[in-house]
Amino acid sequence: MTARPEKRTVDMRTIGAWVEPGSRVLDLGCGRGQLLDYLIQTKEVVALGVDFDFAKVSECVRRGVTAYQGDLLECMRAFPDGHFDRVICSRTLQELQGDPAAVVNEALRVGKSVTVGFINHAFWKNRVATLLHGRKVRNALDSRSWHESRPSNPLSVADFEDFCATQGITITRRAHLLGDWHSPCPFAPNLLAGYALYDLKR
Repeated sequence: MTARPEKRTVDMRTIGAWVEPGSRVLDLGCGRGQLLDYLIQTKEVVALGVDFDFAKVSECVRRGVTAYQGDLLECMRAFPDGHFDRVICSRTLQELQGDPAAVVNEALRVGKSVTVGFINHAFWKNRVATLLHGRKVRNALDSRSWHESRPSNPLSVADFEDFCATQGITITRRAHLLGDWHSPCPFAPNLLAGYALYDLKR
């Protein structure tokens, strides 16, 4: 893996291992469709992506991935309870302009399982960089300056697990990755994990 992995490829193998072959998958904030294309090719899923960015949705279509351009909540409200086997929010919650809790709860309504992945902003290198430089954290997955980038909702492993506990959400699986973005983090994930993945159920 390169020092600066593509945004939608870091967690593909883990998510792919959690997805059942032939399942119905909704990817919220699907970007250019790399993850869904991977799941279609490897797991033969029935896939739908959602993204607000028209250019990214157009790229999905060019890949042959079905995608909806528009609001995530509005799209999900069009589907009945449990319509999808899995809803994926890979690096989506931290970039939302609206209400992340509403998105997670609606995803748990339309999906039998929900997979959430995010950069852990409590990662020790982020803490040290902020302490020493007093500036926005820049790392392998987000090397942009503050005026070029989001997230607007930075969160940590501790933040997310506390959110699940208070919302009555069950964490069925978790994967914490070290700062190299692919090796498992064996302990103290809020400090040592650079990236976190969770599988959720209501």
